[in-house]
Amino acid sequence: MAKAGAASGLSTRAWQRMLSGRRLDLLDPSPLDIEIADIAHGLARVARWNGQTNGAHIFSVAQHTLLVETVMREQMPRVDVRVRLAALLHDAPEYVIGDMISPFKAVLDGAYKAVEKRLLSAIHIRFGLPPVLAAGVTQQIKAADKGAAYLEATLLAGFAEAEAKRLFGRDPGLPPATVQDYLTPWSAAKAEKRFLARFEMLHG
Repeated sequence: MAKAGAASGLSTRAWQRMLSGRRLDLLDPSPLDIEIADIAHGLARVARWNGQTNGAHIFSVAQHTLLVETVMREQMPRVDVRVRLAALLHDAPEYVIGDMISPFKAVLDGAYKAVEKRLLSAIHIRFGLPPVLAAGVTQQIKAADKGAAYLEATLLAGFAEAEAKRLFGRDPGLPPATVQDYLTPWSAAKAEKRFLARFEMLHG
């Protein structure tokens, strides 16, 4: 006997209910269904590197995005605050779709990227950024992202410096105290709180 959903032509559910009560459609996301509290809560609980990192806690995507924004700020002290906000939010779709390592994203042949791009555009609109960033801004964020990945790879994920340099480029040269802070995995509660605080400072 056919299932009721199949018989009536109903499609598979494509939305997720958030703790805020919002229902976010993954295939057609509305900016009105996006809340920064949901993003912070989710990213603080998503592990970078599939959880294969040293430390008492996972190294969360929330902490990673804060590190990326810090690398950008260190390398380009006068960069516009909206670019810094875009850097903080560059992995925000992962609060819904999780973090996948690059080799597995390649296996999915673009399907993950398509959903990710739609979500990121909706997030940008929600917080006053262009749906699609200018190419130069995207390059700046990618450069900071690679710098952060180098530090994470060598200090947390067991990569040799030569391998990390080949994959991610050079050490971004952050001050030792900053490296100590941002490369010590935080609890989910701390990552969520610091992400929200940085967002409030950048978004106003």
